[in-house]
Amino acid sequence: FGRERGRAIRAYREFVVEGKERGRRGELVGGGLIRSLGGWSQVLSMRGNKERVEYDARILGGGDFVARIVGEADKNLRRQLRLGERDVLVTRVIKKVCDEAGIKEEELRNGGRRRKVSHARARISYQLSRDFGIPAAEIARHLGVCTSAIIKGIQKLESQRKK
Repeated sequence: FGRERGRAIRAYREFVVEGKERGRRGELVGGGLIRSLGGWSQVLSMRGNKERVEYDARILGGGDFVARIVGEADKNLRRQLRLGERDVLVTRVIKKVCDEAGIKEEELRNGGRRRKVSHARARISYQLSRDFGIPAAEIARHLGVCTSAIIKGIQKLESQRKK
């Protein structure tokens, strides 16, 4: 808005005032799926008919377009999981790691502090966070500990792997 601070501030204020005068613009209202389908009534109608459409709130466009963009996206975008799929994945990873470590899931979820339990919790946290992009807070809820315990476990495991 300008190199000089005072002028830049004035230019920015004018820009905001001009934008306000334009008012609410229909083409900029609603999320990507809502907007691309033509409004909430279309979304609700599709839900009622059990129709499924590919969507991603970050991408504006129809289902085919979204599917193509997501298909071309990098690995990190493709690994995002829907909530129901995440719960199944988390349960599966917990069971697998507990079986491998020879510990009970109850001990893991009840905040057990034995070295074996802490290491298994760190392995689970690392895998869910780094491989599947699941947030630490969500992992903590599944493992019955606080978020900081999850983060510390991941950091400890990462530092051990670097050695």
